[in-house]
Amino acid sequence: MIDSHALNFVGVKEHYNATNRFIEENVQKGLGEKVAIYSDDKSLTYNELLTSVNQIGDAFKKIHVESENRVLLLAYDSAEFIVTFYGAMKIGAVPIPVNTMLPAQDYEYLLNDSRAKVLVVESEVWQNMKGNKERFIYLKHVIVIDAKGTEAHEELDFYQFLNTGSKECQTYQSAAEDPGFWLYSSGSTGKPKGVIHQQKNMEAALENYAKNILNMTEDDITFSASKLFFAYGLGNGMYFPLGVGGTTVLMSERPKPDKIFEQIEKAKPTIFFGVPTLYGAMLNYVEQTGIVPDLSSIRVCVSAGEALPASFYNKWKEVFQLDILDGIGSTEALHIFLSNRIGDIQPGSTGKIVPGYEAKILNDQSIELGPNEVGDLVIKGESLTGGYWCNRKENQRKFYGEWMHTGDKYYLDENGYFWYSGRSDDMLKVGGIWVSPIEIENILFQHPKVLEVAVVGKETVNQLVYPKAYIVLKSGIEGTEMLKDELRLYVKEHLAPYKYPREIEFIDDLPKTASGKIQRFRLRL
Repeated sequence: MIDSHALNFVGVKEHYNATNRFIEENVQKGLGEKVAIYSDDKSLTYNELLTSVNQIGDAFKKIHVESENRVLLLAYDSAEFIVTFYGAMKIGAVPIPVNTMLPAQDYEYLLNDSRAKVLVVESEVWQNMKGNKERFIYLKHVIVIDAKGTEAHEELDFYQFLNTGSKECQTYQSAAEDPGFWLYSSGSTGKPKGVIHQQKNMEAALENYAKNILNMTEDDITFSASKLFFAYGLGNGMYFPLGVGGTTVLMSERPKPDKIFEQIEKAKPTIFFGVPTLYGAMLNYVEQTGIVPDLSSIRVCVSAGEALPASFYNKWKEVFQLDILDGIGSTEALHIFLSNRIGDIQPGSTGKIVPGYEAKILNDQSIELGPNEVGDLVIKGESLTGGYWCNRKENQRKFYGEWMHTGDKYYLDENGYFWYSGRSDDMLKVGGIWVSPIEIENILFQHPKVLEVAVVGKETVNQLVYPKAYIVLKSGIEGTEMLKDELRLYVKEHLAPYKYPREIEFIDDLPKTASGKIQRFRLRL
């Protein structure tokens, strides 16, 4: 008779499933009756969350969703998003959150590129895209979230579908390095790429950033203006608070300054996450209205997505007496890997390396540079993606062993602070000298009439490059030729003369991704 305990199953790795880690463990620790999610005037305890996750997981099984099948998730920030995400992971399926604000034709690409078998989608989003349904090659099931119950659907109704599932659901025997979920890159430099993350990656980002930098505990309540379908927002509003037994505040609406301030005063979060353009808009709201909202519940604010201008940090500190911890992360790294930290902030810099990651600045020959030399930032750490889906060329270009090229230009000063100098393809060579567009932008941001700015390179007829600034002015300011001259002189007074923008164009809005990143490649067209 064979002793089953002595069997060595070849290829079977130690079991790890993120749903157990981020939801079930909180129930086991006695937090079952604690509120896990506040979402648009509704709340869900950890017990209720676990029950719903089990139900959706079991319901997926009943329509023959199997391990590693993809589930495309087109949901607003809501309990339904989190339930679907973890319900899919619990049975070994792969959730893929994507942007709910894309044009309808983009969803055809995302569904077909990912080969998703199931689509869980908001009703109004589905109405805009269902005309292309016959073009969704791999799609078998559409599950529509219609919270208001206003539409009659041929497809499955989310809530009815949920209730077909059992409140008990066996966890798939996944391993830490198994595919856990995908994200799609934001497209700030072109076509989105499927970024494959492992089961363990959320755990790594939680340990490295949320615990080490934010000192996050179960007493924290998080509120993220950045949406859950972005890597930054996914951590902020989902697995960070759940990973420590805390509470998340979700808002399905678009993050406009007045709505953000209203939600903060109502829900009283302890940590707020935003992006630089939003912080600028919130400060402008205060300036225009004269209203200073009550942010006293917040102990720290966080910014990522793009470099936070020092002027934004200083003004925010002056108005609200709150620090903003600026950092940088990426879809590929899942969350922030360079950051300022509580009690150690250098305005204008991206801070220092987050514990758990390593970083180097390299030149064009992949030789590590010394202090204050601008080069390519490469990083490594446990939260990094295993690679892009079906994109061998980009995998070879971006990844070198354990190291990943971020595509960002940086320099490291003698005190260990990293300073952003733009994207690798944003750097300008003016008169034979490298110029950072970010450096010019940061000066223009300080001008009292400027709300937003993006600097790109433009070619002369002789194929020489010069800086051009696209500027959004504050409300009520007229964009005149005299103001253009004033702004050029302002840059010359603060930077080397060759760095001033030869051309200035006033525009109403800068092209951005939905996460707030400026799409400079569109300005270069």
